[in-house]
Amino acid sequence: MFRGLSPVALDGKGRLAIPTKYRELLTQLCGGHLIVTLDPMSGCLLLYPFPEWETIEQSLNRLSSFDPMNRQLQRILVGSASDLEMDGAGRVLIPAPLRERARLDKDVSLVGQGKKFEIWNGAEWQAQLDAASGLPARLDEAMRKGELPEDLKGFSL
Repeated sequence: MFRGLSPVALDGKGRLAIPTKYRELLTQLCGGHLIVTLDPMSGCLLLYPFPEWETIEQSLNRLSSFDPMNRQLQRILVGSASDLEMDGAGRVLIPAPLRERARLDKDVSLVGQGKKFEIWNGAEWQAQLDAASGLPARLDEAMRKGELPEDLKGFSL
């Protein structure tokens, strides 16, 4: 559904313009109602069409809040989630606390990840790409040692 990299700019008010190629689809899927939250793993932001987020939120809320890891995930993902509405120009206003936490400035990378987007500071996205250049060697070493993650065994491009 959502794939590829779209370099975008935040305007002075913190609005992000959704690329034209996604606007109609987002209008059909969710009427332009989106959810943005922090990614607890990487520090970028996650942007979901509301129906996709609703399923995740329900799953999170069913987890036992007595488990410290569950509780921390609930706090970060649900506690930092904000509702967004695309305006007539296809823009969404990213709340200031989330912009600050993800270190977003003018240059932003919107990265399609299937059912959601990741929103990265442009320089940090480039650092992710640079770091990934070592992945082939790490995979090769893991295969030689028999330590390849089970999910990747038999995976082919």
